Amino acid sequence: MIKIREIDHVVLRVVNLDAMIRFYCEVLGCTIERRQDEIGLVQLRAGSALVDLVPVDGKLGREGGAAPGPEGRNVDHVCFRVEPFDEGAIRAQLAAYGVGAGPVESRYGAEGEGPSIYLKDPEGNALELKGPAWS
Repeated sequence: MIKIREIDHVVLRVVNLDAMIRFYCEVLGCTIERRQDEIGLVQLRAGSALVDLVPVDGKLGREGGAAPGPEGRNVDHVCFRVEPFDEGAIRAQLAAYGVGAGPVESRYGAEGEGPSIYLKDPEGNALELKGPAWS
């Protein structure tokens, strides 16, 4: 059975990156943890979790469709930290409910770089199941 421990990170698609960084850092007290400007990603520390900001005009942002507004979404995906991260058990659980999932890939999360799997809920919302940081 998949056991969610907590939310690892939330990815927001943004139009005005500077305004969003100011809001999350100055108003809410987050700090910039990591930037990957070449792909369009700024990761902010929010307690034990991360808030990822992805400009809609950047490499990652262009993959998400229209900009936030009536015809576009601004939440790219929600990432759940699962423990234990047993790929076989996770895939078996998903398959039992007819849910497909992508390959395991190494991605950065609130605890560092580690394994993750993407899938979609019944309404098409993207979810990520994240394991612990690699040792």
